[in-house]
Amino acid sequence: MSNVDDAAATLRRELAAEQTHVDAVYRALGAAVASAKAIQEESKARFLNERTDWLREEMGTSLFERDAFAFEAARRLAILNAEHEGLVFGRIDLLSHELRYIGRIGVRDEEYVPLVIDWRAPAAEPFYRATETEPMEVVRRRVLHCRDDQVTGIEDELLDTSADTDLPIIGEGALLAVLKRARGAHMRDIVSTIQAEQDEAIRAPYPGVTIISGGPGTGKTVVALHRAAYLLYTHRRRFENGGVLVVGPSNLFMAYIDRVLPGLGEDTVQLRSVGNIALDVLGFGSDRDDPATAATVKGSLAMLPVLRKLAQLPPVEHPERLRLTVVVHGEVLTLNAGQLAKLRSRILSGHKVNLAALLAEDALLDALWEAAPEAAIAAGRADFDERVRLSAAWREFMPQWWPLLTPEHLLARLSDARLLAQLAGPLLTPEQIRATAATLAQAHAWSSGEAPRADWSVSDIALLDELAELVGPVPDNEEDEPSVFIEGGTEVDEVTTTYERGSARPQTLEDDPQTTYAHILIDEAQDITPMQWRMLRRRGPQASWTLVGDPAQSSYPAPRDTAQAINELVGKGIRRDFRLSTNYRSPKEVFDLAGRYIKKTVPNADLPQAVRATGVAPLLLSVSEGALLDTITAQLRALQESVAGSIAVIAPFHRCDALYRALIGLPEWDGTRMNLVSALRAKGLEYDAVIVVAPDEIVAEAPGGERTLYVDLTRATQRLVTIDVNDGQPGAWRESLE
Repeated sequence: MSNVDDAAATLRRELAAEQTHVDAVYRALGAAVASAKAIQEESKARFLNERTDWLREEMGTSLFERDAFAFEAARRLAILNAEHEGLVFGRIDLLSHELRYIGRIGVRDEEYVPLVIDWRAPAAEPFYRATETEPMEVVRRRVLHCRDDQVTGIEDELLDTSADTDLPIIGEGALLAVLKRARGAHMRDIVSTIQAEQDEAIRAPYPGVTIISGGPGTGKTVVALHRAAYLLYTHRRRFENGGVLVVGPSNLFMAYIDRVLPGLGEDTVQLRSVGNIALDVLGFGSDRDDPATAATVKGSLAMLPVLRKLAQLPPVEHPERLRLTVVVHGEVLTLNAGQLAKLRSRILSGHKVNLAALLAEDALLDALWEAAPEAAIAAGRADFDERVRLSAAWREFMPQWWPLLTPEHLLARLSDARLLAQLAGPLLTPEQIRATAATLAQAHAWSSGEAPRADWSVSDIALLDELAELVGPVPDNEEDEPSVFIEGGTEVDEVTTTYERGSARPQTLEDDPQTTYAHILIDEAQDITPMQWRMLRRRGPQASWTLVGDPAQSSYPAPRDTAQAINELVGKGIRRDFRLSTNYRSPKEVFDLAGRYIKKTVPNADLPQAVRATGVAPLLLSVSEGALLDTITAQLRALQESVAGSIAVIAPFHRCDALYRALIGLPEWDGTRMNLVSALRAKGLEYDAVIVVAPDEIVAEAPGGERTLYVDLTRATQRLVTIDVNDGQPGAWRESLE
């Protein structure tokens, strides 16, 4: 028998042996599912009560026990029923001859013997940490490739070459095999191919601030998501009760990563783009970017004193004309503009405007009482207050002098460039004032129409959240207080458990309106502006943090401000830094070009080592405006034939609408694998092939300039094409490549 035949026979034998074990795992999993279903049914029947009109006191305890029983059973069933692609993906053979199978969740047989160890468990660490220099008593590491419950392939590594073993070694390496796979519409987890430096960051302790840095393609995002899953596994009570928030740069990015955590057995993590962080306070979010100048201004701390002054402003346009005049017992009582201004200033020095409405009324009544006529004094203070409050003048005056303010109304006032200039003083230049006021006027035009809040930008959200903090919440109308009874009687089918009712915390005006979390994980942290950091910190006053980023990819043009915000977040607390040094995404040909480009702008850029090559250099084209669409079409046709997965056209934002209308009408446009993405929205995404349109325009348009183009140049996993639109001449960006 030839060596080829021997190898084939060995592979068949090993595949059959692994299939036998995987079959046993799925049988045990099926038994666990059946058991969880039985417990769930038992919980429904255990505490049934025939009474329908009232409950004895002792039944409250029974109902709570029933709900807790049902909740835990449903949770376990959801985990077991989750779609686990490749439930069993690894195995390690130890010097002691112990075998450990590693998978997405832990599975035991009926005698409680582990058939699969959860990848997050300490016993699974050697699968990720063992190397040839430090084998950790691991002789062989094996990765199993599965499709559903069928083993389709094996990749082995011999780690302890000094061990006396006859274990067969099959395959060429699991990591490179995975890297060659075509990309789809969603990010995949890397649970079967986590590398040692990645695993170290994933399993770092939770207290304080953990910072994971690294250049493009190093797997920062997916490492951070695996870290979230790990923290929930190892500190379940703390983080499931306190909550884990994952923040990303855009809605497109959040859709790209949304399957990673459920695939790892975790579905309790809150995923939010930075433009949707304040949904808890505002009730709405945004995914629209401002032009560069306005975005930079709105993100800077220069806006903080502007907003503080804005929150203190009198709500009327001409406060000097305001006065209160009431008639009590035939006497005219008046408070002039100066008196009103002093009262307002005194009240707001210690209280938020929306929380001080009653204080404002009392202060006015006190001021009027000081000038009350003898007849009013004789009738008493209660009679005086009632007469004033019932007067038409009072009822007309109070909503003007002390209205309840919404953040949207306040921020819209800054669309007046004169008012913005008055509040900003020397903090902003005339150009910055004009640009910022213009974008707020655009947003306000929408908020005044039939589609309220439709055009607030991502940058506006942090300002609105700051204003909500400054003015306080608007009190609910007592008349709108919901009934304690379920409307609809017996027609209502929805059932809520005591657990669910208990988790819905009633909120008073003294409560902070933000949802808070025990751990906050921020991807692309280098893009978070100082004002957005303030918004985020309100959601995690006692949180531990994981920050993921790369300063060289920053779209915020003041990276020093971002670094300062991170240092303030850490303070005197615990800080851990992890650097990921290997680029798994970009082929060498692509990353060499991107690296040469960014080094001219950011000399200290962290450039990781690309581990693979395709043999295909980036294609750099130059065309005229009239030839652009034909050139894109030709490249799409060529890339369809050369790559199996996704293709992206990345363009300046101002070109995207026209390009989209042109591209979707082309026969070459395949909507299932082709995407048109604006330059800023490409962050965090990856595609098999990328066409970057008009690089110089991306630099000119984006707040991060060259850093944004650097991001776009590093999105491709196989092929990169750039198209300069410059009358057929190379763009200025290419000068950095020389």
